[in-house]
Amino acid sequence: MKTVISTSNAPSAIGPYSQAIKAGNLLFVSGQIPLDPATGDLILEETIQAQTTQALKNLSAILEEAGATLENVVKTTVFLKDMEDFAAMNQVYKTFFPSDCPARSAVQVGRLPKDVRVEIEAIAAL
Repeated sequence: MKTVISTSNAPSAIGPYSQAIKAGNLLFVSGQIPLDPATGDLILEETIQAQTTQALKNLSAILEEAGATLENVVKTTVFLKDMEDFAAMNQVYKTFFPSDCPARSAVQVGRLPKDVRVEIEAIAAL
């Protein structure tokens, strides 16, 4: 059995997918990009730091809707437009996960939705 999780505090899905799916005691959060949840537009600041911050805020809002926090996250995948952004992304990432960090993969991809610099997805234990 699965339950769709949706919140207006994170950007609406821009395609045929859910913000998150709860299945048993796991929550699968779709990749979050730096969209402003109020407008659905990309945030104005294009730095990797600003984009990472917004992506993680969006992810946090979805977790909250499911009754979880970043502390429940057991695995993330970070998709980067350019691996040269890894160190700067990591500086922001560690402020959201200061201890007991989840397992993580980080990969460079050819292109991301709306040509953003970062997308982050997560799996959380509820």
